Amino acid sequence: MEITIPDPEKLLADWEEWESGVTPPGRVMSNLKTGGLPILLRSLIEEAS
Repeated sequence: MEITIPDPEKLLADWEEWESGVTPPGRVMSNLKTGGLPILLRSLIEEAS
């Protein structure tokens, strides 16, 4: 399995597409997952500890 390095700007753009109604929620969730959001969140949790 290939590990994607998260791009926070791309993740935010995906989120904003959902907020504006451009992209349906299921597609946004898929984009966030494949875009590395779980990796980014885990790294933030580790940083905060």
